[in-house]
Amino acid sequence: MASSLFQSLKLYKIPWLLFLTAAAFYWSFAYDLDRADFPKLITLYAGLFFLSFKIIQLLKTRFWLLAGAALIFRLIFIFALPNLSQDFYRFIWDGRLLANGINPYLSTPDYLIESAHFGSISQAQQLVNGMGTLSASNYTNYPPINQLIFAVSGWFSDKNILFSVVIFRLFILLAEIGILFYGRKLLQKLDLPEYYIFWFILNPFVIIECFGNLHFESVMGFFILLSFYFLWKRKWIISAIILGLSISVKLLPLMFLPLFLKFFSSKKSDAEFIENRNLATQFSEKITELKSIKWTKLLGFYAIVLLTVILSFLPFYNSVFLNNFLESVGLWFQKFEFNASIYYIVRWIGFQIKGYNIIADAGRILPVITFIIILAISLFRKNTSLKSLISGCVFALAIYFLLSTTVHPWYIVTPLLLSVFTKYRFPIVWSFMAILSYSAYGNTEFQENLWLVALEYLVVIGFAITEVFFPKKLSFSLLS
Repeated sequence: MASSLFQSLKLYKIPWLLFLTAAAFYWSFAYDLDRADFPKLITLYAGLFFLSFKIIQLLKTRFWLLAGAALIFRLIFIFALPNLSQDFYRFIWDGRLLANGINPYLSTPDYLIESAHFGSISQAQQLVNGMGTLSASNYTNYPPINQLIFAVSGWFSDKNILFSVVIFRLFILLAEIGILFYGRKLLQKLDLPEYYIFWFILNPFVIIECFGNLHFESVMGFFILLSFYFLWKRKWIISAIILGLSISVKLLPLMFLPLFLKFFSSKKSDAEFIENRNLATQFSEKITELKSIKWTKLLGFYAIVLLTVILSFLPFYNSVFLNNFLESVGLWFQKFEFNASIYYIVRWIGFQIKGYNIIADAGRILPVITFIIILAISLFRKNTSLKSLISGCVFALAIYFLLSTTVHPWYIVTPLLLSVFTKYRFPIVWSFMAILSYSAYGNTEFQENLWLVALEYLVVIGFAITEVFFPKKLSFSLLS
């Protein structure tokens, strides 16, 4: 045994050195970092990104060694309270409400803490203080599957915040193990190298934002991936149910539905974009393609997805639930703004013309533009194969985030996961650049550094444009 370990250390001495250094960096990130210390944050993160890149590059043929490293890096965070996000306090609050038989969608924490229910929620004041005034003054916007996870925490840990955090992490760990397992299988089915999945699983962005900071994009991503896996196996009913579950974790996958239009077509093609044709020819092609769609199967798929979502919400439904939930979701479009790109340009133009912040108007118009662009992607891309469908989802998410008023770093988890199954790597670049948004926490006024925001999006958009339109100009591959 000792001899085998010695041989392993000798054979993999550089990867072992990289692994131990990364583990030390993760420990510092988890237990010795204040998010206001942006220089330390960005240094640790850049170091972890480089170390992860080299570990994958050196061990890409040793799948289980990489899997073991990913697990150990996550377990370093197991007993650490999240230090880059305070959302977990709201998760615990919602879970304890459910454990006490209270519908979390019906009242804001500020209202409840002043009511008779105050005494039934353990550590109520600490949780409300922890989540912050913005969260405490608004209704919850977390869909039912998320609420179920919160409830499990509330049932098993009604008095201990750290134990609640550990329970959340166990759910995220199970989801990421599922991503590793089914991601590997799907990569094999798509004739792609199986180690590609580690550009998600070993990405420090995912480890820190999901497992470390308790964002459930990994859980949603698992259901999306599982849905695509069953779609590849032609089990579209199961696929539809699972896609509905992903929407019940986060609403984001709703935007994928138009992209399935051509997937349910009798004409299959691996091409992603329709070749250049004159308008008459393109119109003729569109009519032909619409005729080839299996409408019964497509509409059945949509119906099952939406029915699954509706059924998941039914236990929470009453006369005021829908209004509260939609009001909370609407805040992200018309009230909040953070780490935006195109919207900040629109906002600046609005100040020049109107003299005030036009977020209320822009928040109504930009989603419509996003929807129109996604419809165009659905019509003008040949999303008839699973590869092209997943690529379409990556582009749809990118457009949505580029036109959003609020883009928290962890939002990039979903396009990052899906990009692993495509030829596009700009989400990996984005997962590195998104950390710049945390510079806002480096000052007491929570003021964004717009120069860093501009740098983030110039790099990401520039890389994406080069990848899509001038791929030969990229003399290297992030995944090679």
